Amino acid sequence: MSTFQFQSVANIINGIDSLQQLGTECKRLNIQRVLLVTDQGILQQNLQQPILQQLQQDDIDVIIYADVQADPPEQIVELAVEFAKQQHIDGVIGLGGGSSLDVAKLIAVLSHPQQTQKIQEIYGIGQAQAPRLPLIQIPTTAGTGSEVTPIAIVTTGETTKSGVVAPILYADSAILDARLTLNLPAHITAATGIDAMVHAIEAFTSKHKKNPYSDMLAKQALQLLDQALPIVLQQPQNLQARQDMLFGAMLAGQAFANAPVAAVHALAYPLGGRCHLSHGHSNALVLPEVLKFNLPYATTHYAELMRCLQPQGQADDATLAKQFIQHIQTVCENSGLTLKLSQLNIDANVLPTLAADAMLQIRLLMNNPRDVSQADALAIYQAAY
Repeated sequence: MSTFQFQSVANIINGIDSLQQLGTECKRLNIQRVLLVTDQGILQQNLQQPILQQLQQDDIDVIIYADVQADPPEQIVELAVEFAKQQHIDGVIGLGGGSSLDVAKLIAVLSHPQQTQKIQEIYGIGQAQAPRLPLIQIPTTAGTGSEVTPIAIVTTGETTKSGVVAPILYADSAILDARLTLNLPAHITAATGIDAMVHAIEAFTSKHKKNPYSDMLAKQALQLLDQALPIVLQQPQNLQARQDMLFGAMLAGQAFANAPVAAVHALAYPLGGRCHLSHGHSNALVLPEVLKFNLPYATTHYAELMRCLQPQGQADDATLAKQFIQHIQTVCENSGLTLKLSQLNIDANVLPTLAADAMLQIRLLMNNPRDVSQADALAIYQAAY
């Protein structure tokens, strides 16, 4: 076995009604005045209310910052950090989808009283340094796994995104309570669920940091998500299936935090930046075509994943790998999401620009089992059109 390193969040509290432990967790981390980082959609659904109740029971002061936007622009992060500094907080709670959790990470680092770094100085891998404020993450979607990753994605231009990747972004605690996901619209449930499945698949096939620990998590995640997603789409109030989705997404987050994602994400990012599609939907649009492209270089991995999903399968690797791609394509087709770019009013003339943009995602493309050229990327977009 080759040498590998595995890192994750120190404390994970998983289960229905686990939110009831929030006050205790804040006290453990010596948080007395906390910034709750979220978005307007969360406030409209009143999902902050159980959080506030728990904190008020334990006499913890709460300030709400709810101006997070999807694919958060750099300016929003800077304004949030400035707001946090003015409030003299001693801890941060992220509540929401990936954008809110990502912004919470950045606030926890950049608003610490002794922190001298600015957002522009921490893009890339390993640039963000201690200190940071105590950080608790509470996801309301079963998708990004951001609650257990050391990654925050920021929109840095009109169409470009940059990542902050550093161990200091690992939260102190993640709380996974499916009650917070019960009212998710079907299209968000589908898109975030497929996003989580992509995390598991790409972690399992990652070229550089694939390891036995991340493999174990990726397989368990994919099993849970594959079983629970169809149930949740048919029975939105099925709390146990929702909890399985949340736990599966977290396991996938742990996996790809250590064995990074690749070409699916690299090709999805330009669809978000230029075409304003959600991240999960963007992943679903390119996923089947990237799997087909990678097949000659990932046959054994895809076959192993198929055996994981259907243990009774006795076929050879080549057959099982093709069955795996077909199975994932069926999952996407059954999700209710639109899966052709042409049906989303996207101009075919933008495809070469998307391909050029995808080539800028070197941090992701280097992990793909097969090298991707700009012509390859264009062909994948064309196949998804």
